Amino acid sequence: MSVDSVRQPPSGPRAELKRQAIVRAARELFLRDGFGVGMDVIAAEAGVSKVTVYNHFGSKEALFTAVITSALDEPLGHATSAALEELAEAEDLRTALIDAARAWVHAVRTNEDVIALRNLVAAEQHRFPELGHAWQGHGPEGHHPAVAGALRALADQGRLAIPDLEAAIIQLYALLVFPHMVFSTYGAHVEDGLTDRLIVSGVDMFLGYYSPQRQ
Repeated sequence: MSVDSVRQPPSGPRAELKRQAIVRAARELFLRDGFGVGMDVIAAEAGVSKVTVYNHFGSKEALFTAVITSALDEPLGHATSAALEELAEAEDLRTALIDAARAWVHAVRTNEDVIALRNLVAAEQHRFPELGHAWQGHGPEGHHPAVAGALRALADQGRLAIPDLEAAIIQLYALLVFPHMVFSTYGAHVEDGLTDRLIVSGVDMFLGYYSPQRQ
């Protein structure tokens, strides 16, 4: 199949508005009814045709992945993303990263929709293994561009030595975010004092490992 014959999703301002409406509708319905909800129901909720939904996403798995991606990016909202983008300009990188991490982790701990969607993936995985495949296919850098961009900028400046960006993204999440995801899956939470100790020590471990002086 030639490149020209590959269908591209619609583009432009109107198309983007429709795409956002589809993702919002799908998110609400997935949370309410699970992954088994029909694409025709999602289309009706979004106020578009089912053909339009498929033109934008191609499959329910791709739509679900878009829903999950947008939800996981919410903790990296404007304020947190801005803090990450400013890391490359920070004189005190450790302090700036700790401040950004605190805002990021707070959002992860308090966003109930994100927690519910993670639990939905876990609940549906045995019936719809394609969910995991669709999610995995995008990779950490594709899912978390704000984090990837911040780490890449610091590496380009020589302030961090990061030979494997994909691994570094996952490691940063593992140190800062994953403990709260694991606890929330079991209906528990990390208490505030321990959360802050995990943030500070996690940042120190990450910066220590990727310090140019260490290489």
